[in-house]
Amino acid sequence: ADCRYTCHQECRSLIQLDCRRPGQCQLSPESTLLPPRSQNVTQTVEEEKPEPPTVQEIRQKIEKYNAKVTNCLLMKLNDDGTYTGFIKVHLKLRRPVTVPAGIRPQSIYDALKEVNLAEMTDKRTSFYLPLDAIKQLHISSTTTVGEVIQGLLKKFMVVDNPQKFALFKEMRKDGQVLFQKLPLTEYPLYLRLLAGPDTDVLSFVLKENETGEVEWDAFSIPELQNFLMILDKEEKDKIQQVHRKYERFKQRLQQTLKEARGKPG
Repeated sequence: ADCRYTCHQECRSLIQLDCRRPGQCQLSPESTLLPPRSQNVTQTVEEEKPEPPTVQEIRQKIEKYNAKVTNCLLMKLNDDGTYTGFIKVHLKLRRPVTVPAGIRPQSIYDALKEVNLAEMTDKRTSFYLPLDAIKQLHISSTTTVGEVIQGLLKKFMVVDNPQKFALFKEMRKDGQVLFQKLPLTEYPLYLRLLAGPDTDVLSFVLKENETGEVEWDAFSIPELQNFLMILDKEEKDKIQQVHRKYERFKQRLQQTLKEARGKPG
């Protein structure tokens, strides 16, 4: 009666309120207890996680997968039950990335020695990666989405925060292209194994980690200054396009008026 709290009958014993009058709480005359919930009300049920596949099941899936491979990019089962294989990642980044300035491309020697060239200079520059570039990665069944993202950034010497990016799986169904963001703990190679080698069925895409709102705090001051420079250039280019468009309209109109002089109507 005091707090106007409403609950179902089966929930009453579970409710603990910080009552202003302990021990004196009473039901209001109109009754604050609702009838039991209908059986057709959707309830949240914890999904049972499927049991991990056995080594024998993995072996069968790999044999079925390799039978469909046409480009020699086979999967290999290891003695400890893990397996290795290849995935292709499409890079569809709309914003520029930050890389070290004046650094040569990574060599095989650097990769073997795990030399991080990005740490050899403090100079930074930004540029756009080629749209829809494709990178092929050789990974393990224990490689997570987070490790794939970090590996891609390292190969392109991108020094941006990995949290700015997300890995999506792209699927085609009924003529539609569907994207689903993958959690950082997911295993891409297992998804590839289940889907088969056909990239039309499943492919991986690296995109910006869109969260609805841009987290500007995740960017450094030089990055923000680069964004302003890029936006300023895009604005000037757009203004020039509009000026050229209406200048052509003006010339055509003047030419039409000139040709129409002295003509009736």
